[in-house]
Amino acid sequence: MPAQIGHMRIILAALFSLVLLGVAAPSAIPPVIPPTGYVRTHDVDLAYWVYGAKRGTTPVIAVNGGPGLSHIYMMQNDVWLRIAREREVVLYDQRGTGRSTRIVRGASQSMAAQVADLDALRAHLGFKRFDLVGDSYGGMIAIAYAAAHPQHVAKLVLSDSVASWNGIVHLLPDVFPDVEAADAAAMKRLGPDSDAAAQRSLRDHFKMIFYSPELRDRYLAHAKDLGYTPAVGAAVAKATASLDLMSALPKFRFPTLVINGRYDMNVAPLTAWRMYRAIPGARIVFFEHSSHLPSYEEPDRYVRVLDDFFNGR
Repeated sequence: MPAQIGHMRIILAALFSLVLLGVAAPSAIPPVIPPTGYVRTHDVDLAYWVYGAKRGTTPVIAVNGGPGLSHIYMMQNDVWLRIAREREVVLYDQRGTGRSTRIVRGASQSMAAQVADLDALRAHLGFKRFDLVGDSYGGMIAIAYAAAHPQHVAKLVLSDSVASWNGIVHLLPDVFPDVEAADAAAMKRLGPDSDAAAQRSLRDHFKMIFYSPELRDRYLAHAKDLGYTPAVGAAVAKATASLDLMSALPKFRFPTLVINGRYDMNVAPLTAWRMYRAIPGARIVFFEHSSHLPSYEEPDRYVRVLDDFFNGR
């Protein structure tokens, strides 16, 4: 076992022991750990993290949102560690973000490239079939992957996700005109193309995607660096601007769960409802005390809902 994998397993074993003993709070923030390994493709070295162990259950790969963010925003509580008690859970940093910055100059940021990266990760891990979770923009990658490689998808979860940028019901400007105005002023002051402006805009965006002000403040106090790479975000947005995956949804034949925060003003519930209605046999769950991050605002229920779905309940 490589040293860094052993290091990670020791940390996780300690965390799981604390949870079982009731020492760790359900919302405990996991320590930042080195990647389990890298998948080396023609374009990029993709960093990935494996939580849990092989238990005879279907493994999970969770795809984070953005675009341009690393997976770290999803690790601001122990939700994925708790889901990993019964199965392997894998997260990774998309090309050009986080720990996946060893990338060929000029490499594509197209959806086809993102799908190829995810399949390279699957093949590297030896997963014939796996449960796929897409969070926010990560849902677009998950839908594109499921359409291209349905034989590898056991179950699909779309969490506050989108099938196209043009299909989003996006209400932030209507609900948070004050935050939007302050952000616009900051962009003008800092320079619209500056990294400082992009980082400030990201944090302003996160101020608008919580149902609970207390949880919002706690999240932002702890999440000092969300692993945002503005150039990657812009490149992905440009490459996928006209992409519309809604037509792929009626062809899905694997169990699919669509979930959304009831008060998500970034990706309003009507977005989820339309995807749910398009997928044969899909299930939908709304989180009544959440905005865009139900995994953070209602972690206990989020774990319960995903565990039940993965376990066939």
